[in-house]
Amino acid sequence: MNHPAPQPLLEFVPCTRPEGEYRMAYWRWGDSQARHWVVCAHGLTRQGRDFDRLAQALVAQSPQPLQVICPEVVGRGRSDWLNDPAGYQIAHYAADMLAMLGQVSAACGPDAPLQTLDWVGTSMGGLIGMVLAGQPGLPLPAPIRRLVLNDVGPAITWSSVQRMQTYVGQYGQYRDLAEAAADLRRLSAGFGPVPEDVWLELSSHMTRPGSDAAVTLHYDPAIGTTVRSMTQDMATAGEAMLWQLYDQIQARTLLIRGADSDLLTPETALAMTQRGPQATLETWPGFGHAPTLTSEDQIRVLTSFLLGD
Repeated sequence: MNHPAPQPLLEFVPCTRPEGEYRMAYWRWGDSQARHWVVCAHGLTRQGRDFDRLAQALVAQSPQPLQVICPEVVGRGRSDWLNDPAGYQIAHYAADMLAMLGQVSAACGPDAPLQTLDWVGTSMGGLIGMVLAGQPGLPLPAPIRRLVLNDVGPAITWSSVQRMQTYVGQYGQYRDLAEAAADLRRLSAGFGPVPEDVWLELSSHMTRPGSDAAVTLHYDPAIGTTVRSMTQDMATAGEAMLWQLYDQIQARTLLIRGADSDLLTPETALAMTQRGPQATLETWPGFGHAPTLTSEDQIRVLTSFLLGD
C-alpha cells in the first residue's frame, strides 16, 4: 500500500532592512531537532518546493536524524514582496539566510546544537551559497561542510544574462495550471527531460490565483528590474568578487553542470576544479541550465555526496 509523502512545515522568519521589515518563508522537512541540516536554495524565479523530492529522499535515507530547509527567497513563493525592487540583490538574500539559520538554531535550543550544515544551491541559490561559504567570519551556526553548486559558478556568461533579461518578470495570467505549466516548460528547456507528472507537480507550486479563476506566477515581477538593469561591466565586476569568494571556500564542493548549459561554460567549470575548494565536477548530458534534481539518478548523486562519509 502506498502512503502519501509527508508534507513540509511552512515557517517564516522576520527580516529587517533600512527600508522596512518583511517575512521570508521557508519549508522544513524531517526532524526539527536534528543536528544535521541541509539547506536547499532555489533559482532566480523559482521557489522552495522545487526540492520536495530531494528533501524526502535525504530525510528517508539519512542514517541520522536530518532536517532539510528550503527557503523561498524574498519576492518568491510565500515570502513577502519588497516595496523597493532595488533590494532584490544577492548580498541581501544572503543576509536573510543568516536570519533564517539563526531562527532555526534558536528553535532547536541549547540541547540540540547544530553539528553539520550543508548547502545545495541551484543557480541563484548557488551564488548565495558561495557568498555564505566564502566568508569565514560570517555568523553561521556552523561552517558549511558540503556545498552543491547546481549549474552555477563565479563566471556567468553575458549571453545567459541577456536571455534572462528577456523573460524575468514578463508574465501575465493563464487559464489554468496546464497552460501555465506549458509556458513554464517553454521557458525552461534547459531543465531537461522532466516527466509530465513531475513537471505539473513542480508547476503547481509556481502558480497562485489570478483574477476570474485564472492563475498567474508566484513571484514578484519586479525581480526582473534588477536583472534588466545589469550591464556587462557590472557583470564583470561581480565575477571578480565571486571568484574571490570561491577561492576562500573550505567546504567540500560538488559542481553539477548541464552539458548544454548556456550559463556555466566548460572552461569555468574546469577552473572551479582547480581553484578554491577544487570542486568535483559532474557533467550531465541532455541537460542545460539547470537540472531540476528530481529524477532518481540525479537524487542518488546528491544523497551519496551529502550523506556519505
